[in-house]
Amino acid sequence: MAEHALVQLARKTIELYVREHKVLTPPTEPTPEMRQRAGVFVSLHRQGELRGCIGTIEPTQADVAREVIANAISAATRDPRFTPMRANELADLDISVDVLTAPEAIDSPDELDPKRYGVIVASGGRRGLLLPDLEGVDTAEYQIQIALRKAGIGRNEAYKLSRFEVIRYH
Repeated sequence: MAEHALVQLARKTIELYVREHKVLTPPTEPTPEMRQRAGVFVSLHRQGELRGCIGTIEPTQADVAREVIANAISAATRDPRFTPMRANELADLDISVDVLTAPEAIDSPDELDPKRYGVIVASGGRRGLLLPDLEGVDTAEYQIQIALRKAGIGRNEAYKLSRFEVIRYH
């Protein structure tokens, strides 16, 4: 199966950056998906294991193409959970790109479905996000628990919930 244009963009970006430390120039004729503005997450897997995942909840760049370029570099080289990617890891890299809808505030975990919605938890200046449809995340409670841990928010602290959907490209 051929990779979607957004995934191809992420792959070209990572390969150029890891091999030559150069930032890819955005496409001169972007696809319609690349022209919109949205938050984007780039997830990297090697041999079935997470290798990097970085993204933006809301757009920080002029368009999705630039958002993918920035987040692909960060996922490959700046995810604090992993060492920066090396050229010998590029051959067997699986990449997915998630384009996020605008977050909407919700009042209760009952409004979540971890297969359909991602979750954002927020308390003060801390925010944690978990993408939807992740293997092993089958309940809203577990989804919230992981997002709270990522944000450093205690379960007994007051926090706000938001949900969002994604279009996931492979």
